[in-house]
Amino acid sequence: MRMFSLRWRSLFQAALLAAMPLAHAGAAAPAVAATAAPQGSLVIVGGGLKADNAEIWQRIVNLAGGPGARIAVLPSASAYPERAGQWISERLNSYGAAAFVVPLSVRLADTDFRKVAEDAELAGAVRGAGGVFFVGGDQSRITAALVRADGSRTAVLDAVWDVYRRGGVVAGDSAGAAIMSSTMFYAPNSVLATLHQGIADGRDIAPGLGFIGDDVFVDQHLLVRGRFARMIPAMLKKGYKYGLGIDENTAMVVDRRRQVEIIGVKGALLIDLTRATTDSARAGFNVSNAVLSYLDRGDRYDLASHTFTPAPDKAGGRLADGRELLRQPVYSSDILGRNAVVELMENLINNHENEAIGIATSGREIGGEGAPAPGFQFTFRKTPDSVGYVKPETHSYSILNMRLDIRQLDPGPVPAQRN
Repeated sequence: MRMFSLRWRSLFQAALLAAMPLAHAGAAAPAVAATAAPQGSLVIVGGGLKADNAEIWQRIVNLAGGPGARIAVLPSASAYPERAGQWISERLNSYGAAAFVVPLSVRLADTDFRKVAEDAELAGAVRGAGGVFFVGGDQSRITAALVRADGSRTAVLDAVWDVYRRGGVVAGDSAGAAIMSSTMFYAPNSVLATLHQGIADGRDIAPGLGFIGDDVFVDQHLLVRGRFARMIPAMLKKGYKYGLGIDENTAMVVDRRRQVEIIGVKGALLIDLTRATTDSARAGFNVSNAVLSYLDRGDRYDLASHTFTPAPDKAGGRLADGRELLRQPVYSSDILGRNAVVELMENLINNHENEAIGIATSGREIGGEGAPAPGFQFTFRKTPDSVGYVKPETHSYSILNMRLDIRQLDPGPVPAQRN
């Protein structure tokens, strides 16, 4: 334990030394007025960022200032903060950064994280950086370490905001992506259990750090875990009209004009609830007229004007009426499965059919009485606003404005008990 303590003490000193060259030169970055609009960028990674994903790592380093840019790595979310912080720092440095670990974590039994979060020298080291990277893990650990009990910002969190306001980059992977919106998932149930049991403040959701603003909800691991279906009830609960869910090893880059660019391996789902309705007379969770769009790598979306620009390699690939390739029903028996929602949307946008059905069931009993847990039906429909773009060489699609209705299925009669 003593060696572990000394290791973290050395990391603490390294973080302070990282700010010294600027401070010695009299050019330490000043605190930025809290009312100033952020001039920086966000890099929101959906989890599972691989070491060889040069597009994302290099973008973070470039946005932080390019070769030699100092980037503060916050491993607060990790169950193993020392190891995670070191790994991320090494990755950033391999792409040209001068990253340093900020030793702030509730998981360190030999440190008082509350005092560390208020340390003026450490906050100065963060403030002097060109970027900040939030490591993945459990997002509740990030807010526990960086937000005071009364909800106000600690000195280190204020420094992170200063970096963002003056033009630096704030990046985060997985849990580091979840904290980007003003509301985040905190300790949620599974996706299907969330549909069954609803959303509770303080249990399923809690305040995030709000870097992207108060009008967009963010979620991660989106496509591989079917999490679009938990985003919708959370957004309805808190009154969000727009949500962005980013997939693994993929990132949303949000610039100061609030233009979103998708980079990496896969893409993101945009959820629009501006015209969505629910029926309180219907049993179970339900929503009508939600609108889903799939933004593929290279696509751009403007959060201010709500306009879409396809990737350059899809600009001439808009799907025209009468050119559908498929003429068969579109159906998914596991719409919450890995990439199932995007595969269904791709099959529907490129199809003579105008409607597709996805089903989600657990097959489990509830209440201990032998009753099957009710499933949910997801009905996707093309509308006059639905548009698709394709890159034929790779069969990669961008899909806009597909309507989604969700309703609970009738679980059927309870089986008779046998003697």
